[in-house]
Amino acid sequence: MALPYTHLKLLNAAIDATPLIDNHAHPLLTPETASKHPFLSIASEATGNALYDSKKSLSHLRAVKHLAGVLGCAQTWEAVEATAVKRRRPESREAWIRRCFDGIETILIDDGLDAQGQVEDYWWHSQFTRSECKRIVRIETVASEVIARFLIGHDGGANQNTLDEDDGDVVKAFMRLFLTEISQLAADCNVVAFKSIICYRYGLDILPLNGIESDVRKELEDIISEGVTPGSPVSGFSLRKRIAHPLLNSLIVRLAARAAQDSDKPIQFHTGLGDNDITLTRSSPSHLQSFIRENPKLKIVLLHAGYPWTRETAYLAATYPNVYADIGEVFPCISRQGQESVLREMLEVCPWSKILCSTDGHGFPEMYLIAGSQLRSVLKTVLGELVQSQQLDEKQAVQLVQDILFSNSKKLYKLETKSTLPNLSQLTTVSVPSTNWTNHAVIQKLQSLNAKYLRIYWHDYTSSNKCRLIPIKHVFKTLSSGKPLTLSLAKASFGMTQIDTLIPQASATGMYTARPDWSSLKPGPAEGHVSCYAYFTELDGSEAALCPRTILRKTVEKAAAEQGLEFLLGFEVEFLVLERNPAASATSLDRYQTLRSDGHSWSVSRAFADWGRAGSFSTAVDEILDALDAAGIDVDQFHAENAPGQFELVLSPLAPLAACDAVLHARQILESVAARHGFRATLHPKPFAAKCGSASHVHVSIASPGGDRPAVYEPFYAGVLAHFRAVFAFTNSNPTSYERMVDSAWAGGRWIAWGTQNKELPLRKIAGSHWEVKVLDGLANPYFAVAALLAAGMDGVRRKAPLTWKDCAGDPARFGAEERARLGIEEMFPADLREALQALREDESLGLDPTFVQRYVHVKEGELAILEPMTAEERRQWIMERY
Repeated sequence: MALPYTHLKLLNAAIDATPLIDNHAHPLLTPETASKHPFLSIASEATGNALYDSKKSLSHLRAVKHLAGVLGCAQTWEAVEATAVKRRRPESREAWIRRCFDGIETILIDDGLDAQGQVEDYWWHSQFTRSECKRIVRIETVASEVIARFLIGHDGGANQNTLDEDDGDVVKAFMRLFLTEISQLAADCNVVAFKSIICYRYGLDILPLNGIESDVRKELEDIISEGVTPGSPVSGFSLRKRIAHPLLNSLIVRLAARAAQDSDKPIQFHTGLGDNDITLTRSSPSHLQSFIRENPKLKIVLLHAGYPWTRETAYLAATYPNVYADIGEVFPCISRQGQESVLREMLEVCPWSKILCSTDGHGFPEMYLIAGSQLRSVLKTVLGELVQSQQLDEKQAVQLVQDILFSNSKKLYKLETKSTLPNLSQLTTVSVPSTNWTNHAVIQKLQSLNAKYLRIYWHDYTSSNKCRLIPIKHVFKTLSSGKPLTLSLAKASFGMTQIDTLIPQASATGMYTARPDWSSLKPGPAEGHVSCYAYFTELDGSEAALCPRTILRKTVEKAAAEQGLEFLLGFEVEFLVLERNPAASATSLDRYQTLRSDGHSWSVSRAFADWGRAGSFSTAVDEILDALDAAGIDVDQFHAENAPGQFELVLSPLAPLAACDAVLHARQILESVAARHGFRATLHPKPFAAKCGSASHVHVSIASPGGDRPAVYEPFYAGVLAHFRAVFAFTNSNPTSYERMVDSAWAGGRWIAWGTQNKELPLRKIAGSHWEVKVLDGLANPYFAVAALLAAGMDGVRRKAPLTWKDCAGDPARFGAEERARLGIEEMFPADLREALQALREDESLGLDPTFVQRYVHVKEGELAILEPMTAEERRQWIMERY
């Protein structure tokens, strides 16, 4: 199977960061009716018994793999369906829909399909999209409503009172009433297009209107005589005899086309791909050619790539200026190979300025999720091939992506959107899981570093740094063959505790592909070793929802796409140095002892008095700083901290993903160099009850233009404060973390507050948008902690949240209730990890993927089951051995 070209940084950044304007979809089912509709329909147009055969189709199997990865369940349809039903329960439904709609700017919704009360209103969906959703009016539904309401009447009998006296001719009456109704809808600013399903009712060969009166009159009279039955989307009634007559349907289309053209609004036609109610031979858009010629000023959209008539669709869009081609519904209803063929065939002749995208999502939110993801994955493959073969350069491919996903629909439907597209310079700052390096460039870089071994790292849900060591000979052999270097790792990797036990909610089934991000390549942590961090994908190349680096990357991209915000982060690394106890056995709990030093305290110069003495830790410090410099990790400061043997490294600021990679690599260098010199470095948050603990504070600043304006950064930090209790579950992720989090100890305290240059508070304002987050320690997964902080801040920016907390100049723990209330200090942080996890569960507006949050909570509960039964000393030693 073809996989995305992962070295095209700009192109992949554009594909991942460009929001989708979904130019054709349908409403979601209400919670009460979802169970009455077959979930199997999310990847098939089959109905009835044929739908169950779809389980043996490639499109179904691909959907199962994709959803199983996102839902964190076994790769079976039964497991996927059961887990999806749980996600759609009332307590989690909104968060799950938000996850499924991630990356969608707006949805243009055809609400003329479903019966009244079974689906959500089109405007209801706007709470999950970046811009307001708009309506597409199905003209056949309007025609049915006109006949039911005005020509028949709701009671099922003739209701002549609804007609004018001159409406003796039922054809003229229908034409007048239908045109009036359509024209009123065309004037509605929330209606952006019309749609016809004449393809289902007769076929796309729209007939001329000359001499049709008698046939249309007879058909209308037959429909009226049959009456109505309950079930209409609007009035509650529908026709017993549906409108399926070549001349009447052609009349409806031509009348609607007149109103659409007058209002300069497009009309969409269902073409090709559909259920078995369609006449396949009449579903080719080529039948519309005469109609297109007759209406050169009418904007026409051919839906669903006309599949299997894709080339005909592309030809019409290419040769008529008023025709546009949509490539929706093939995602996810045909195989990946078929989807790639559709896109290739469309681009054979059709200008990309005429191509639109849609999901054709209907009923279930999962269809939007898999359609959008498959679309982006196929774009990477097909466009990667075109760039590789030099049919496009990368900048042209970026323009193609932005036009197809966003700009073409925005222009055609005259949409106002909240998002703006990043330019090329902004795309270069987006941290995507790819680099511009070719295999040859990677080989040259590894050779220049004199590498003997490559370490591929990842950081798991217990915040354990994991690693695979690969001899450089094997690396060169793989890269020289033209293949990408990858690892195959069990999906259980993100569902295990520190002692390799699998949590109950994870499965031993399934594999990820780990792909090195060559932009993170650094020498160290030992001579002859080089290291890089990996991101995880599904086997088909699509993103793995649980991948830590992907979670952070997508959060950063979302901030850039929605608000144009970019960030710089600088980590501090506090650590404790222990030395071997010569009197202890290798398995003894006390085999390490406190570093022997006289009068060790904060910033004391005595800590470096023996610099250069063989066997002293200062010699190791020299090597540590040299190794960090060689790795390109800039160190602003290094100094002694308060506790015996405690030190701190202050790293220079970087973009979020690079900053997290750098702090993890710095820790590997610390651990490795210390071990070579006979010492043990630990990140234990509170190694001594009576001394200061070790943290990993992070400095945050908004680096994009205007970031230092209070109007920008104050809502951001207001969002952090508002979500701080939930974020705390990521920044203080271990039971021992809460031993450090005490009041009046410069640790950030227990109260949620902020203050200018106040080190007693969890959030310290330094200058402008540069603030320090103090409630973060070395046991946190930095990708998760930073993603949570940025997501919280972006929610504040999105809501324009006021900074109601006042600048605190003292210690809230020493204030009375009245003084805290005056400063807006009302909430305390969770007292322990279980309380923090509960706060995370309850915070539905934080904006993180609920699948990820659920997995994180489950892993932490697995850790608690191990750590809570231990004594305090057993837990202290256990943490020191591992962190």
